[in-house]
Amino acid sequence: MRRSAGIVLVATLSTVVLALSAAPAYAAPADHSGGRLALTSVSNPKPSLVSGGDVLVRVTGSSQIPKLTVDGRAAGATAHSQPDGSWLALISGLRNGVHHIDARSGRNSADLRVTNHPITGPVFSGPQQLPFICETQAYGLPPATSPDCAVPTQVTYLYKNTAGAFVGLADPASVPADAATAEVNGRGVPYIVRLEQGTIDRAVYQIAALYDGTDPTPFRPDGSWNRRLVYTFGGGCDGGFHQGNSTGGVINDLFLAQGFAVASSSLNVLNNNCSTIISAEAAMMVKEHFIETYGPVAHTIGWGGSGGAIQQYDIADAYPGIVDGIVPGVSFPDPFTTLGPVTDCRLLDNYFAATGGTFTAEQQRAVAGFTSYDTCRSWDATFANRITATDSCDPSIPVDLRWDPVTNPDGVKCSAAEQYVNQLGRDPHTGFTRSVLDNVGVQYGLQALDDKKITAKQFADLNASIGGFDYTGTPVAQRSTADPKALAASYRDDLVNSGGQGLGETAVIDQRLDLDLAGFGNDIHTTEWSYVMRERMTKAGTVGNQVIIENSLATINQASVYELAAMDQWLSAIDADTSHRPLSAKVSADRPHSISDGCFLDNGSLVHETLSYNGSGQCASAFPVASNTRLTAGESLSMPVLKCALQPLRFSDYPVTFTDAEKAELRAAFPTGVCDFARRGPHQQGPVGTWLTYGG
Repeated sequence: MRRSAGIVLVATLSTVVLALSAAPAYAAPADHSGGRLALTSVSNPKPSLVSGGDVLVRVTGSSQIPKLTVDGRAAGATAHSQPDGSWLALISGLRNGVHHIDARSGRNSADLRVTNHPITGPVFSGPQQLPFICETQAYGLPPATSPDCAVPTQVTYLYKNTAGAFVGLADPASVPADAATAEVNGRGVPYIVRLEQGTIDRAVYQIAALYDGTDPTPFRPDGSWNRRLVYTFGGGCDGGFHQGNSTGGVINDLFLAQGFAVASSSLNVLNNNCSTIISAEAAMMVKEHFIETYGPVAHTIGWGGSGGAIQQYDIADAYPGIVDGIVPGVSFPDPFTTLGPVTDCRLLDNYFAATGGTFTAEQQRAVAGFTSYDTCRSWDATFANRITATDSCDPSIPVDLRWDPVTNPDGVKCSAAEQYVNQLGRDPHTGFTRSVLDNVGVQYGLQALDDKKITAKQFADLNASIGGFDYTGTPVAQRSTADPKALAASYRDDLVNSGGQGLGETAVIDQRLDLDLAGFGNDIHTTEWSYVMRERMTKAGTVGNQVIIENSLATINQASVYELAAMDQWLSAIDADTSHRPLSAKVSADRPHSISDGCFLDNGSLVHETLSYNGSGQCASAFPVASNTRLTAGESLSMPVLKCALQPLRFSDYPVTFTDAEKAELRAAFPTGVCDFARRGPHQQGPVGTWLTYGG
């Protein structure tokens, strides 16, 4: 990639220090010295999506150094021999557009067609958001100019001392006396870290890896690197329009101490950018640059919680191959599915506040479905504002740029849906992104009514009064109605994660930190979401590659150590599988028997047993699973629809008798009928495929 020379700076960073486990040794590469001449893209397996002006290529089937040309002219790149008999070459200087790369060895030749895209993007995510506020200075980088926000690449060095702290290091050639030792494949190395920062796809990226005393090269693996990459993703979900002042985090002792390299980008933090498509693009481009700098990667592990888990699940399903295995923590399936309970909680909060003490605390909890109704209050307080026009605007976005219906109708709308305008389209009447929010026909508290925890009168009044939201996110008396075009696009483009595409080729260890326990009932990261995703994968026939491990705060560090080692072992087994089985078959067949569902009890013991929603066993007793607002309204566990199909309101379907007044209320609440979750929702369809592109 065309970048200015690296600048060495001093930085001081800190991290949480966790216990460590040794990573398995890197599997020996296959022998590529003979056979038919072939030319492939290594840094990006999708040669039509190359970015930054360069691409790392591999030539196989040649016993002598191949000659390389680009568009009929000498490539100016030397091929370097590899231990497996292949040749690697870094082709640079590619202009934007299509190029033909040829390799020749003797009388044999091979060709590769690549399409280069600008390092500022976009590649496949479509037209970029404007305005776009730069925040490079938050990383110690120079100020940048909007909208590309590009700055020169900078390199800093740190070391971990024997006291467990990361300290800036001015001269990496001089190992401090108090430097700790890291262990890579059973070999001790000085714990010195190279941190690279720059801009890719308008975001700030970070790459951290142990430093062996020489600058990294794609032709010889760094002696302190175990040939694996951990890609980290950050949480939240918001509307964007700014670069972001944080990444998923790369100075992490759990990874670095074992020789893993770590990479991330500010557009891989969902609170900076709630688009999983843009996140996939940023991760693809950063990983491409990493490989062009450090060389081929054995496998890439995704890591991160909450919104970071959403990105892993969604990228794995819609853009498979960017990550090979994922360890999503406190997971949700996708932003759109989560939207229903989030907004339900704001409506319920408003209703319960307006009706005073007509519902007891236990009745409120029963309606919401969570372990504690405080969870609903937390959803309302922290994330319900993400559907509003400006309530969640990041402080970096100047007030005078923000939307106002009178003074600035074309201003920045900070709702999270703005990140999906390229997929959902814009409503020409309102100027807002077409909405997928819908609660027409939803019978709030249906399970509580069936369980006789609320009365017929309470059920009728709740559903008659609950209301919905208008296009600005303002509560109104009418129920919310989704835009048909937005619904169709959300299913077609796998924005409602089907679990049936790339996830079938991805190893998954769902790290469920259980926050449903006593004392954490107000946390939004409730456990049922892991089982929502499992149910989707089960229905799609891909569940053989998902493992769920439950744990508490007391054992989160222990669980993280185990899950990293387990994922690495699993992926290493897949790497070593030379059979001709499809990857989907390898992912399930090559999972070691020692890696299965289970939980870490607070005494530190790991219990292996099959987990299920409201199941039985030691784990179910230690970590009981609750529900949410849509499940208590009758939706199935997979929660596959954003808008339900409707059926007539029949009072004979209820276990109670309604008065005439209550029947009138319910008829007013459900003039077109109530949800029939046994049928497909309006415009619901299967996804059309992976690696969708949106122009640009």
